[in-house]
Amino acid sequence: MVHLSVLVYKLKEVLSSVLPITLIVLILNFTLIPIDTFLLVRFVIGGVLIILGLSIFLFGVDLGITPIGNVMGSTIAKKNRLLIVVVAGLMLGFIISIAEPDLHILAGQVDFVTAGMVAKENIVIVVSVGIAAMLSLGLVRIVHNIPLYRILTVLYAIILILAMFTSPEFLAISFDASGATTGAMTVPFILALAIGISIMKKDSKASEKDSFGLVAIASTGPIISVMIMSIIAKTETITAKLEYNKPTSTSIIEPFIQQITTIAFEVFIALLPILIIFLIFQRISFKLTKKAIRRIFIGIVFTFIGLVMFLIGVNAGFMDVGGLIGYSIASLDNKAYLVIIGFVLGFVTILAEPAVYVLTHQIEDVTSGYVKRKVVLLALAIGVGFAVGLSMIRIIVPGIHLWHYLLPGYLIALTMSYIVPKLFVGIAFDSGGVASGPMTATFILAFAHGAADAVEGASIVADGFGMIAMVALTPLIALQILGFIYKIKSQKGGIEKT
Repeated sequence: MVHLSVLVYKLKEVLSSVLPITLIVLILNFTLIPIDTFLLVRFVIGGVLIILGLSIFLFGVDLGITPIGNVMGSTIAKKNRLLIVVVAGLMLGFIISIAEPDLHILAGQVDFVTAGMVAKENIVIVVSVGIAAMLSLGLVRIVHNIPLYRILTVLYAIILILAMFTSPEFLAISFDASGATTGAMTVPFILALAIGISIMKKDSKASEKDSFGLVAIASTGPIISVMIMSIIAKTETITAKLEYNKPTSTSIIEPFIQQITTIAFEVFIALLPILIIFLIFQRISFKLTKKAIRRIFIGIVFTFIGLVMFLIGVNAGFMDVGGLIGYSIASLDNKAYLVIIGFVLGFVTILAEPAVYVLTHQIEDVTSGYVKRKVVLLALAIGVGFAVGLSMIRIIVPGIHLWHYLLPGYLIALTMSYIVPKLFVGIAFDSGGVASGPMTATFILAFAHGAADAVEGASIVADGFGMIAMVALTPLIALQILGFIYKIKSQKGGIEKT
């Protein structure tokens, strides 16, 4: 009964988050851009699958994935040996990343858009190597109490230097890869891993701050690794032309059926390495009770079912509509519609991201209710809304390039990290990676590609990609501003939360 009530609670939460996206599409259908009936019905079916799938997925994560991450983190911390921490980080980082469904979605889109010039397998492997290296570094940071803002300053300085030698197309893809890697499967596990290590510390204040920041450090890995790949390969300029205004199928059910086998296999591959590692650690070190093991297995089954339903709904129900809406709105004479609708879509889409729910609940739990999840959600939604809106302006205005946003944006975010409460630094940089999940990597990215395809002079690769990078950037600033507000409030109350 307890489990049922938790599932119903999550269903209500997800329903209130996904409905606004559905309503916006329906309003657009009856006003600016009429959508073919079969596409609209497919979109509604996809919405139902997303609501049910996301609810079941979040329930499964609480039951199975998070406990595995917690117990692994505490086991690594107990060993307290640098070599063990480094090796564990490399192994877990590579296995978790290479199995992340969001990464496979983005890599597939890069492969498709570039007509195979950038192979899906190459992106997945290169990005996973980057994640492994940075996750290892992040674990070392927690164990040895290295300040987060110092590590981030060094890492982004390296990124800035590499960016000078990276083509505009790969600059966009590298930052998008960073956002896509921290998805529905990776984030809950990394957050749980961080908490599992940090709670072993005797200093509770340090433990609270170190619970966040691991996702932030891991997120820099794909950027660095893809940039290095681009520089070494000396990749030439990539061009592409898509037909987002021409749906691939007029069938309502067929796209859903076609997705089942592929997505089920990808999700199975995503969960299998985590399950194998858990069983190995259980035999060597964990020694959990049979009841705890049964609970984790049940949680993994729910996670599998939920994530399959969620991704089928997104890919078969949302992708075509996202591309069509972007293409149709960008084709209108008044380009202001594209920016406004982009902001609104960004604002509401973030509320349907599964990893966002995991992070915001974790923030509220770790801070004992000091930082309210609804406040974090609002700040994230505003930040992501601006990210998509600014990305639409970049598509419309030829003179604006991605680095014009990223360079000042990250300089502002890194500067703020030295003066805001350190707890909020970790929360903000983690949120940047978390904000760009399955909904962003599919619906919003398809929207951007459709818009870039319709606007004369815009590049689908250089301008269509890079939107996820913006979605990952704006929460860094938005949530650190929130940190300033909390700092002022706490000082007025006589207690400063640092």
